[in-house]
Amino acid sequence: MAASMRLCRRLILHSRYHSLNGPRWGRFYSSIVNAESGVVVGVYEDEASDGVIFTPEATKVNERTQGQLGEHVNRYCQNLKKGKGRVFYGLNEDFSKIAVVSLGKQSAGVNDLEGVDEGRENIRTAVATGVRQLRDVGCKTVIVDPCSDAEAAAEGSLLSVFEYDELKAESSRKPKINISLLNEDNSSEYHDGWRRGETLANAQNFARTLMEMPANKLTPTSFSEIAHNKRQRTDLPITIQAHSRKWAADKKMGAFLSVAKGSDEPPIFMDVRYNGAPQGVDPLVLIGKGVTFDSGGISIKPAAGMDLMRGDMGGAANVLAAMFAMARLELPVNVVGLIPLCENMVNGSAVRPGDVVTAMNGKTIQVDNTDAEGRLLLADALCYATTSFKPTVVIDLATLTGAIDVALGSAATGVFTNSQQVWDMLQQASVSTGDRVWRMPLFNHYTKQVTEAHLADVSNIGKYSRSGGSCTAAAFLREFVTDNTKWAHLDIAGVMQNKDEIPYLGKGMSGRPVRTLVDFVSRFTSV
Repeated sequence: MAASMRLCRRLILHSRYHSLNGPRWGRFYSSIVNAESGVVVGVYEDEASDGVIFTPEATKVNERTQGQLGEHVNRYCQNLKKGKGRVFYGLNEDFSKIAVVSLGKQSAGVNDLEGVDEGRENIRTAVATGVRQLRDVGCKTVIVDPCSDAEAAAEGSLLSVFEYDELKAESSRKPKINISLLNEDNSSEYHDGWRRGETLANAQNFARTLMEMPANKLTPTSFSEIAHNKRQRTDLPITIQAHSRKWAADKKMGAFLSVAKGSDEPPIFMDVRYNGAPQGVDPLVLIGKGVTFDSGGISIKPAAGMDLMRGDMGGAANVLAAMFAMARLELPVNVVGLIPLCENMVNGSAVRPGDVVTAMNGKTIQVDNTDAEGRLLLADALCYATTSFKPTVVIDLATLTGAIDVALGSAATGVFTNSQQVWDMLQQASVSTGDRVWRMPLFNHYTKQVTEAHLADVSNIGKYSRSGGSCTAAAFLREFVTDNTKWAHLDIAGVMQNKDEIPYLGKGMSGRPVRTLVDFVSRFTSV
């Protein structure tokens, strides 16, 4: 009975779009046999009329349907809004379902005011809509129109179906689908772009997975194990070292270790390296804050929303994911990823407000707020980066301050940098990826607020703790960067989650800005 009812519903849906004559009825029956496959094709708004313009691949799909797709698009998609889609059934025996998605205007390009390439974002959003629609109507295989930018199409496709549901009952999980490129001419350009988009999207999804994992599943130790296992599984040219508490103590990393004191979980300082350039070429250094759970320490956080602090290792997740992506893309650059990992918890050994600790460079730090712990990890990592290597540039990423969320919300990552060149390249990368950045000030005005400490060389919060919090945090970090080092600090606290602002990302941890970071390094190799 249930099967009969489902077939009846299929017939009713089919009747919306087809007159039930013999040839089409026969094709409908053949499509039931192939009911698990579907294709996403794009159409542009015709700016000269109320109609639409097919992409080249959509035109070929229309030809395979003997023009039926075009008829139905002309009838039912005239008012299809940008980013929306409509599914048609039984038009071709190879695909039981065809999702037609609107790419907006064909002339869309870089919008300087929005700081984004709207054409690429339109593709990501529209393709994501079509892939989700086909998944939700039972397709297990989805083939995607490159829409003239296979990289963006791959990103939108793979990012849109990410779900962290491995801890749920199998019956509650979203179905997994196979996604591939529709490219009948077998263009190598499209295949190369699709491969790059797949790599970038998979990297972001890996970061999202790490950020979503509960803190009892993702400790500093298990983070390190996941990295080692992924390295062995992928066999990419990456080396990983997990340094112990003793190693950090020998390096005099008193700031990092002061945070770890409050937890029973041992801290780990990870060193991840990818060498895609000849030996001797100076590396870029990426640093990711890896607080696998942040209770705030003795300056404890409010209970509401504290569960989200499982994502306080977002910087670490970004750096690790970017390292694997760069290796898979074979970028011609040497990169060192430094990931200090610990928990910020409360026990009898926890650092107290008013304590003074000493960083690797000998500077003393007055800990006025134990919830400003991320900058303590980064202080020692920055010292290590600038003294142990000759970095061409150092980038640190951290879910550092709630203040950046107040300032920018989830619209963009806040960037503080001492280099115009680094800023220009980060900004250009973000326009291309759609994962925006925004430059914030590094004025001496803020430096004075952290260096005029009562007990030590610097305070870990500004003199006026509620004013310019993200700026004083960046000013604090600058105290641990040598003057001749090109450096940028990316505060990603505001972009840690997606709350439906980005259509091709579901709700939850966002994994931003992995793609922008990889794109930046790609550009840096060409300078």
